[in-house]
Amino acid sequence: MQNELSKHEKKLRGVNLGGWLVLEKWMTPSLFAGMAARDETSWCAELGDKAEWILTKHWRTFIKREDFAWLAEVGINAVRIPIGHWLFEADYPYHASYGDKPYPFVQGGLDILDQAFNWAHEFGLAVVVDLHAAPGCQNGFDNGGIQDVCEWHTRQEYIDYALITLERLARRYGKHPALCGIEVLNEPRWDIDTELLKRFTQAGYGVIRRHCRADDVAVIFHDGFRGFRDYEGFMSGPQYRNVVFDIHRYQCFIREDVELDVFGHMHKAVVDWKNEAEEIIRHAGIPTYVGEWSLGLDLKMAEIWAEGAFDYPQSGMDDFQLNVAYRGYAAAQLACFEKYLGWFFWSYKTENMLHWSFRDCVERGWLPNRFD
Repeated sequence: MQNELSKHEKKLRGVNLGGWLVLEKWMTPSLFAGMAARDETSWCAELGDKAEWILTKHWRTFIKREDFAWLAEVGINAVRIPIGHWLFEADYPYHASYGDKPYPFVQGGLDILDQAFNWAHEFGLAVVVDLHAAPGCQNGFDNGGIQDVCEWHTRQEYIDYALITLERLARRYGKHPALCGIEVLNEPRWDIDTELLKRFTQAGYGVIRRHCRADDVAVIFHDGFRGFRDYEGFMSGPQYRNVVFDIHRYQCFIREDVELDVFGHMHKAVVDWKNEAEEIIRHAGIPTYVGEWSLGLDLKMAEIWAEGAFDYPQSGMDDFQLNVAYRGYAAAQLACFEKYLGWFFWSYKTENMLHWSFRDCVERGWLPNRFD
């Protein structure tokens, strides 16, 4: 698996295994059909005792051993696996969204993660495991566990339990040959104090390093939707080793991006993002992953997050033109992201959002058919 480079120097070309151990309604709408729930917390609370068998079936069928085999076959060498703070034990802090059930989340996901690590090792894939949903939710997104709630940073018990989860991950998988990184917190919201995030990241580094050697396992932190200069020089001293900066790059969540034509999207990737990459590499002081990106540009996706519809410029294209556009956009992003230490497409699989489904994008020819 290491080839000529040590584990933390190897370029990672990976995919996220999203919608698996942390539910997101837009990725698996069939699980939410006929329900009021918008996130995993409300899904578990609404279903009650019925949640266990439904979610266990999802875990065992959504991603399987043959998916890891297929990823290895096309040359992908890493997976990023999002997990929730409820993974290990039903001892997490209570949140008001749980209602009258103190521990609403389904237990058993840990066995699935164990199996994923073993499949990754079997097929030579490196694993980044990512704390995607923290107690109280760190961003107000469904992917943080509770839609429209962002309270992780407001209670010390939430922060402390996130650190407990990181240490449990490090203790359990620190010696596993597939582990190459642990991400301390996915996408903390932009208005959480930067100094608080820095203190949490340093504390996370400390608990992870109790069980994971720097030669083997990276400690990864997300930019929190702020510029890299807010972290310039952060954790780059000799007391910190194998620390990786994580950025996520999309062009479908703000009106300015959605209204671009395909040439504007490609220009942003090969000029703006390429210049940004060179600045980050020159000044950040630590290596960088693009932990999430996609081909998502379509109006259907924008409408999930935005009020009202935009006049989407690509709507008049025929199938051939759309295929050319998505191939060009994919190539532009890959050309930029190859400058970094690694990248992870979001996500491996969705039920019906093709431009966010790595496998569909490869099989339709929008992405390359080989990555090695």
